[in-house]
Amino acid sequence: MCYSWFLSVPQRLLSFLLPLSLLSWVLLLLSALSHSGAGPWLGSWPEWSTQLTQGLFVLGIFLYYRYKASPLQGQAFVELLRRLVLVPGLLAVACVCLHLLERLAKNEPVFSNNGLFFTSIYTLNLGLFVIFLARTNYAWRALVLFRSTPRLQREWTIFEVLLGATLLLRLVGINPPTYVGIPLVAGLGLFGVYLSGHQKWVAYLSQRDKWRAVLYQAALLGGVLVFVQYFRITQVDPQLIAPQPQYAFLLLTAFFSAFYALMGLLVTFFNLPIADIIEQRRNEILRLQRLTQIIQRGQTTAEVYRILLESAVQTVQADAAWLDLDPSHTTPENVEPTLYFNLDPDKANALRARLKGHDLPEGEFITNDLNFRVGFEGVPQRFRSLLQLPLRGLHFNYGMLYLLKLEPHTFDREDLSILQTFTSQAVLSIENLELVSTSLENQRTQEELKISFQVQDSLIPKNLPTDNWFEISSHSLAAKEVGGDFYDFLHLPGRRLAVIIGDVSGKGVTAAFHMAQMKGIFHSLMQENPLAKNERDKFPVPSKFMAQANTALCHCLERSSFITSSLYIIDYEQGGFVFARAGHCHTLYYHALREEVFYFDSAGLGLGIIRNETYEKHIKNQFYDYSPGDVMVIYTDGIVEARGGSGTDEYGEDRLKLRLEESYFQDAEHIKNFILDDLNRFTHGFPIHDDQTLLVIKFKSAQPPPLA
Repeated sequence: MCYSWFLSVPQRLLSFLLPLSLLSWVLLLLSALSHSGAGPWLGSWPEWSTQLTQGLFVLGIFLYYRYKASPLQGQAFVELLRRLVLVPGLLAVACVCLHLLERLAKNEPVFSNNGLFFTSIYTLNLGLFVIFLARTNYAWRALVLFRSTPRLQREWTIFEVLLGATLLLRLVGINPPTYVGIPLVAGLGLFGVYLSGHQKWVAYLSQRDKWRAVLYQAALLGGVLVFVQYFRITQVDPQLIAPQPQYAFLLLTAFFSAFYALMGLLVTFFNLPIADIIEQRRNEILRLQRLTQIIQRGQTTAEVYRILLESAVQTVQADAAWLDLDPSHTTPENVEPTLYFNLDPDKANALRARLKGHDLPEGEFITNDLNFRVGFEGVPQRFRSLLQLPLRGLHFNYGMLYLLKLEPHTFDREDLSILQTFTSQAVLSIENLELVSTSLENQRTQEELKISFQVQDSLIPKNLPTDNWFEISSHSLAAKEVGGDFYDFLHLPGRRLAVIIGDVSGKGVTAAFHMAQMKGIFHSLMQENPLAKNERDKFPVPSKFMAQANTALCHCLERSSFITSSLYIIDYEQGGFVFARAGHCHTLYYHALREEVFYFDSAGLGLGIIRNETYEKHIKNQFYDYSPGDVMVIYTDGIVEARGGSGTDEYGEDRLKLRLEESYFQDAEHIKNFILDDLNRFTHGFPIHDDQTLLVIKFKSAQPPPLA
């Protein structure tokens, strides 16, 4: 496309853009002095010289800021806005204001004396204004494109090229007819409004930063309006010092800048409540992490239940609550079979008696008004809203959680979704604690390893997903009784499948424990987001999942531990997938249409290596459209690093690629067996030194037609 060259400017040209821009500004100053009569020693320069030098200056400055490093570092949104206001915005506005005040104080028409000093000040203001616009434009670009989709990035580039072309045409004096120019400018304005609505960064501001951002944006808008007034005055001055197209360019540029500065201010202001919601969600995730740390700190099931009750009450701001534990899972360690919060046991017994025999329909957990529930008729209730949630494991029911509020209709589906995540994590922690406790009761190390193997084995999917779109075959082999490799699948709405694979550093019980944590995090984070605006945004994209998982693991991974992982979300109705790689092995792929086998070259850093907010910069999404007959091979490093030959040779990525080239036409099961047979021949006589996991996904040659 026309902007492909624009995107491919080599970075080394940045070192030439600043000298070119400075030279262009000096020539612009000389041309302005010539036209204003302030420099008779310069002679008479042609009128187009001003337009040409200003065009080169504007182009150089904008290209420089376009291709230099992003002004947004991490999530320092307010700091970015502050820098825009201070440098060079305040300086430029100060120059304009001082000049205007000085001229007005002398009761002289602005620019009535076009001397050397005033022409130089005008040209300096023009240069500062262009720098101010360039910095503001690309800072705004960084904010709009924060965590954006590739489509939005392409749309911004198109907008950028169209707007730049429109402004430069005005600068050289090419003005389209009114019936073309007005719709074009209006269309660009609407396009900008559409782009301005994509500002996810606003939701990450704290309460204090919200208002600072609004004030800084208001200051930016005020600075742009000062320039608009400045150039409006110079445009009607009887003794212009530059050609008319120059003023048309400056006024149109100032108009767009003011317009989008106002849009940014409005979007930020009206999205302020979202930040409170995000802060609340962050607090909920932090409470969730308290549950994930329980086993590692050696806490008891009693502490799990207490933390669950406290977290649930704080999350939904319940007025009272109690937790009934199943007698078969109540030991002296639990102290009491029931835990209470702000509720007298007698009152809980009365409510429990009325609830008995009047269960809600399957799948229902919320009573909006107890006064109208069966069993409560005729007796006004102090607590009107009730949420009751069972604690269910794979094989047992551990109890029932009851949460109460004074007012009716105060629990919603979002509360339920969050609490289900809490209870799932609590049950997982309790089950793991029970398994660990069982292992300690048996003969220490060997029995512990056997039980840990059971934990790991229970976490490995036994039934692979089946569908008319694809085939999946899997293999997993631990180097010891317990390993650190894991994989899992999760069906998402919209005919999508999430596939995760990972490798925990180390081996043995510790690795298996972290594997269980990662699986719990996977199921916890891949939950529906009730705030999403459409169905496809209700679940996190792979890069967002990795960033959230890294935050969660920072609280429970030892400093010396890390996890490599890859997450794939396959949309087999749309015929494509998106994935992110967190330091894991590269994905091997066969493309049926091109008859080509290759590795995806994607960047990514392991989870737990960087333990702060900068981690997200190291994870990127990669999108790909698959074709019928394509094959995806996902594996851990125990496959390609398997030893054979002389004992120092590794199986390697090249050999794995050759095996796929020889077997891609077979079904997924036969491709997997073909690779494993070759791997076993290569490693014959040598012990396995690392866990081995291999997944083969083949998209069927005959894809089902999409639903109408």
